Amino acid sequence: MGKVELLDNPVTRIFFETVDIPVKRDSKVSAFKAYKRALELLAEEKSLVIFPEGKIDDNFPPTLHPFKSGAFRLATEHNIPILPVIIQNAWEVFWDDGRKFGTKPGVIQVTVLAPIDTQDYGKENAEQLETTVYGKMKDAWDLYNKS
Repeated sequence: MGKVELLDNPVTRIFFETVDIPVKRDSKVSAFKAYKRALELLAEEKSLVIFPEGKIDDNFPPTLHPFKSGAFRLATEHNIPILPVIIQNAWEVFWDDGRKFGTKPGVIQVTVLAPIDTQDYGKENAEQLETTVYGKMKDAWDLYNKS
């Protein structure tokens, strides 16, 4: 699940058209449809990858922005554990479409944190879960990307 704008990039479009759930971030109808599609996939016992950042701006280098709440509501309402994954340095290798900053070959570093069981949070604590996941991911991001 990710922003519909990923369809605009020729590289991400290849992956996004085949397996992803696009979301128009400014549309409640789009968000609802994406949520329903996510529920369908979970009912089929499929895993979901959700990019919960509410924004990825054009600042270079990037920073981790606050998360949107949908993924955490989905997890707590349906008792789905969360596996936080941080893609650490893709911005160094592939920042834009190559026209402004260019791209270069390289190795992307990925950090996988311990799974977080949502049973400990319950439906009423989705915001607390969101804060916990954000804190753990931000700590890992900052540790790797410190100047």
